[in-house]
Amino acid sequence: MSKKNSIDQGWALFLDRDGVINQRIQDDYVKLPDEFDFIPGVIEALNIFAKIFDPIVVITNQQGIGRGVMTNAQLKLVHEKMLQKVSESGGRIDAVFFSPDLKNKGSFTRKPAIGMGLKARKQFPSINFKRSIMAGDSYSDILFGHRLGMVTILIGRDKDLAFQCSGILDFSFPDLVSLAEYVKENLPVKD
Repeated sequence: MSKKNSIDQGWALFLDRDGVINQRIQDDYVKLPDEFDFIPGVIEALNIFAKIFDPIVVITNQQGIGRGVMTNAQLKLVHEKMLQKVSESGGRIDAVFFSPDLKNKGSFTRKPAIGMGLKARKQFPSINFKRSIMAGDSYSDILFGHRLGMVTILIGRDKDLAFQCSGILDFSFPDLVSLAEYVKENLPVKD
């Protein structure tokens, strides 16, 4: 995997949440911890990533809050469950940023706008976007990463989406664990 630089330790990893880390609920939102289900292999992937990337940041659009179908408090409980399970399994997520804004509001924090990326860099000054990966399952994820100069990785098997992203997409993997296995095989992993 190479864009302009080879990826090594010291790179940051940005991950979308729904459809990448957890099962997406069709036409609905993950509103409660019991509705949050990890995609198979994600815990293993996060364990591998924890040995390579620093920081690991989740950035997620959560317009269910803006629509009034869930609250900030509910989302906090969902994220606490996610972080606890990842930590208990030996993985790591260093921060979670979310945008509650509706798609049609033109929000600076909602992907594909770059606001959450800038917030992450403010919290983690070591982040260099040219030494960062954005892995997501939507066009807005890929455009977000592209706008910040990151290596962009589409997660999923949607060939039409991959074609739509072709001008701004660097790599594609069927799932997060496939990306992690690729990284593990091709990069030195610290013990």
